[in-house]
Amino acid sequence: MTLRLSTEVLTLHTRHPFVIARGSQTEYRTLMVKITDSDGVEGWGEAAATRFYGETLDTAAAALATYGPLLGDDPFQLESIELCLETTLQRNAAARVAISAALHDLVAKRLGLPLWQYWGLDRARAPRSTFTIGIDTPEMTRRKVTEAADYPILKVKLGSTDDLAILRTMREATDRELRVDANCGWTAAHAVHMLPVLEEFGVTVLEQPVAPGDLDGLEHVRRHARIPVIADESCVTSADIPRLAGRVDGINIKLAKCGSLREALRMIAIARAHQMTVMVGCMIESSLGITAAAHLTPLVDIVDLDGAALLRDDPFSGATIPQGQVTLPDGPGLGVVRR
Repeated sequence: MTLRLSTEVLTLHTRHPFVIARGSQTEYRTLMVKITDSDGVEGWGEAAATRFYGETLDTAAAALATYGPLLGDDPFQLESIELCLETTLQRNAAARVAISAALHDLVAKRLGLPLWQYWGLDRARAPRSTFTIGIDTPEMTRRKVTEAADYPILKVKLGSTDDLAILRTMREATDRELRVDANCGWTAAHAVHMLPVLEEFGVTVLEQPVAPGDLDGLEHVRRHARIPVIADESCVTSADIPRLAGRVDGINIKLAKCGSLREALRMIAIARAHQMTVMVGCMIESSLGITAAAHLTPLVDIVDLDGAALLRDDPFSGATIPQGQVTLPDGPGLGVVRR
């Protein structure tokens, strides 16, 4: 019997408006994907489509409708299925990774193993996750920092005209470790100008300071930086890694960018071959999408998987980050359950 694919729209809301250099949003709509085998076993995944990467909820739904009939009848054929999807419709990474996660969930459930164990990983090696503070007023920034009291590592979004005030407010509110993500909001020259400021405020990591295509700018910033510079929007798939090697210290892998769990594993291996730091991040998505990414965390150095923790209406339970520590579920597959 052919594997059957179905979808469901999830409407998610953040506790506060989530503001980055590219804009502000409170409501996010994603797609839950279910793949059911002939025995009625279900695998689940989530498509968190992002306009920045050329996807919307509607385009993801259309792609999934195209992909559904191509799944065949054997979920264990992960490599063949993912190659078929990628060659049938290029891009559509969020749609493809939802299928990839659902297939991995299904396969590991069939074997009665958590995905991390199926991969032969030690979940105790998962690092602590950051908790993100979006761009906001000083009053709201202080409130968010207070609400995030349980998280020992904070990541603050910069890339606005108020960057200095935001950093000052953060440091007045907390002495916890602080990392910065500019979300492409700076020029290389401005980023270099900001480096002493970041150092003054004790920032330990700088993520994507310049536009995605400005690889020379990334290299220029890294040459002047005394903290790690991580490429996020500049690194979409494994094909991007060789040209980033030597220009940045590390890469940020996001499932909704790279298109599959198997591609994420390839990215980790290639980055390691280039002696680069490896980070895994996320979009604003439920615990379904976050947990799929969390199963990779025993293999990485830096984790930013707070997307579900920023929500006020997460419909699932799965991987968690209590006190920032990534905690993977015991259940088979992804280990995600519906609330």
